[in-house]
Amino acid sequence: MDEATAEDIAARAFGFLAEDGVRITRFLSLTGIGPEALPALAGERAFLAGVLDHLMGDDALILTFCANAGIEPRDVLRAHRALTGRGGETP
Repeated sequence: MDEATAEDIAARAFGFLAEDGVRITRFLSLTGIGPEALPALAGERAFLAGVLDHLMGDDALILTFCANAGIEPRDVLRAHRALTGRGGETP
């Protein structure tokens, strides 16, 4: 997966979290990020990878995101790998 596609998936995932008060509050609480820091972090590769990592840690959350976004869960994993440089494609 190319970096631009990975960033797009991660940005969509962040939008998914941000559109629901409970989801974004949980994300911010678990990461320790304050809402005031979001504008500066939003485009950062590590932040975007962290958003995907957060989704991958909750089966119900990732499945809901993927259903809403029309993507496969394996694409979230591939995007995470592209953003973290861990490589290794999944089929």
